Amino acid sequence: MAEAYIIDAVRTPVGRKKGSLAAMHSADLGAHSIKALMERTGIDPAAVDDVVFGCVETLGPQAGDIARTCWLVAGMPQHVPGVTVDRQCGSAQQAVHFAAMGVMSGQQDLVVAGGVQNLNLIPISGAMMAGREFGFPDPFRTSPGWLERYGDQEVSQFRSAEMIAEKWQITREEMEAFALESHRRAIAAIEDGRFDNEIAPVGDFAHDETPRRDTSLEKMASLAPLTEGGRVTAGVSSQNADASAALLVASEKAVKEHGLKPRARIHHMSVRADDPVWMLTAPIPATHHALEKAGMSIDDIDLFECNEAFASIPMAWMKELGIPHEKVNVNGGAIALGHPLGATGARITATMLNELERRGGRYALQTMCEGGGQANVTIIERL
Repeated sequence: MAEAYIIDAVRTPVGRKKGSLAAMHSADLGAHSIKALMERTGIDPAAVDDVVFGCVETLGPQAGDIARTCWLVAGMPQHVPGVTVDRQCGSAQQAVHFAAMGVMSGQQDLVVAGGVQNLNLIPISGAMMAGREFGFPDPFRTSPGWLERYGDQEVSQFRSAEMIAEKWQITREEMEAFALESHRRAIAAIEDGRFDNEIAPVGDFAHDETPRRDTSLEKMASLAPLTEGGRVTAGVSSQNADASAALLVASEKAVKEHGLKPRARIHHMSVRADDPVWMLTAPIPATHHALEKAGMSIDDIDLFECNEAFASIPMAWMKELGIPHEKVNVNGGAIALGHPLGATGARITATMLNELERRGGRYALQTMCEGGGQANVTIIERL
């Protein structure tokens, strides 16, 4: 089978709620990473076959096929098309998968993949809230077919995070210790300059502003749970944030014709799903499936990334699969670095690639929970 290579990966710094990127139009935010990617790779933008970008809550500045708009705002050739992907939190990771599929099929040679999200401009669940104007309280409970299969029980990420903590016997104190470590790792990575190679500064804004340097176990213990009597608080949850990220995925033909030097090869990609009401458990079966398909074991993987939508997600995943925390989210995760929904998958790939190179490892695996009870898995091989 043909190969798909990652030539480069670049992202913006992650902006916090009411932070440095809060007022930036989503198209300009996405365009920033695209322009930086084109400059870094030196590729002729006219040679790009497609732009595949993830984005969730495609309203207002994110409506109208934001992938295409980002490319045009970046000043790139008009003949290059773009398509927007929504696999919820895994949208940008799926965008990379689609780019790789296009290349591996032989239909495309150069594809820009990534994602963009400004949660300050359009809040999380903005599309669901907009539906209320038309008489739909949520996407599910007005469907007779849904009610017949799943009933009218609450479909909520907060409920799912609580159910997972209870099922896998993860205490609030354990989640808070995990969250504190996420901040500690992210701050150490920033101070050590580990993100510098992947970040394209936006003006004077050059470093992720989401890690909380003043947090502590005592402060987290004082937070009220998100649901009455629950264990999950804002302190053990991912942060709403703004960012974009972009990767250049190339065929072997394009590598030779354009004189490119690949940084990694996409070794495996797959997606699996689980119960949509439990919603956030799919990384467990998806990782089992990916390793089996790839003929690999946990020991073959040098680095893991499992998105920290809530602390209970990677903690249950690690417990179930026997993955040591020392190899997971080594530079912090979404609790510290934020979760700009449609961009997170590509942000993680960029971070994972740079850390794999820094450590001299061979394989890295990323996965993340997604709305609808889904999870993508990508395994890359450093070249």
